[in-house]
Amino acid sequence: MRGVKAIVFDAPGDESVMRLGEVAAPEMSPGGLRIRVVATAVNRADLLQRQGLYPPPPGASPVLGLECAGEVIEVGDGVDGWRVGDRAMALLAGGGYAEEVVVDAGSAMPVPDRIPLEHAAAIPEVFLTVHLNVFMLGALPPDGCALVHGGGSGIGTAAIQLVKAAGGRILVTAGTEEKCQRCLDLGADAAVNYREGDFAAAARELGGGGGVDVVLDSIGAPYLASNLDALAIGGRLVLIGLMGGAKAEISLGAVLARRLQVIGSTLRARPVAEKAEIVADFLTRFGGALAEGGIRPVVDRVLPLAEVGLAHRVVKASEHFGKVLLTI
Repeated sequence: MRGVKAIVFDAPGDESVMRLGEVAAPEMSPGGLRIRVVATAVNRADLLQRQGLYPPPPGASPVLGLECAGEVIEVGDGVDGWRVGDRAMALLAGGGYAEEVVVDAGSAMPVPDRIPLEHAAAIPEVFLTVHLNVFMLGALPPDGCALVHGGGSGIGTAAIQLVKAAGGRILVTAGTEEKCQRCLDLGADAAVNYREGDFAAAARELGGGGGVDVVLDSIGAPYLASNLDALAIGGRLVLIGLMGGAKAEISLGAVLARRLQVIGSTLRARPVAEKAEIVADFLTRFGGALAEGGIRPVVDRVLPLAEVGLAHRVVKASEHFGKVLLTI
């Protein structure tokens, strides 16, 4: 059986458990693409999986990595529109920290000429997450307002660009004044240092006194009440993570009276058909802006795969702005 280099670990633990090893090359499947990986990106989900807190979905590769960019080296049966040699970026259920991946063709996107191939690895997970949750589920109106937590993260930097490209306004939170300023420089309409400011009050101000249409939150319990306070009548809170905790108590009266919606959402475990719909919808709405440079990946640093431990420590400490990439 042919092997490929990959990051492996024998048991859950801290960054030191990861090492460069070898795994069996992924098996080809009908409808799939085999991609020789040039780069992958580090997401907080990878840190959770490495700690044993976020197992991959059934049938997914146990290798870390939820996105990649590289070159198509094999096209599966039934796949149209792709050829060997094409530049591709892909949303993965796992397997990105390896030399090769096999992914359903519906989860892959062509890399625009103006984007360096390794930088394209910073696009799929965060841009598709924002598109799904802010636009498809959150239904942000054309001139609407959004509040997104973690403005300096991959999700945050993608959200700033997509909301502005769609004609909306966006408030973000960040943990330092420097990150707040960088978010403003990227296009955010307002930024609040969550260690000092009141983001719910800022959200009401951005929304002309009424609040924002959509809140995208990965913190969870400690932000729940303030997130609801930040919403306009009929607004939607889309929850995509629980970094701060999973249990909170709120008054349901406000949810009823103001017709609020609380939506829980994940992307990784969705069926490939749903992922293909998300990819197609994203490309229809934002593919032109991506190709023309109106939106772009924000890359903090690029490290070799062997320095995966350092990459995880950087993300854990929130030392980055944008995405941390690993080159294969």
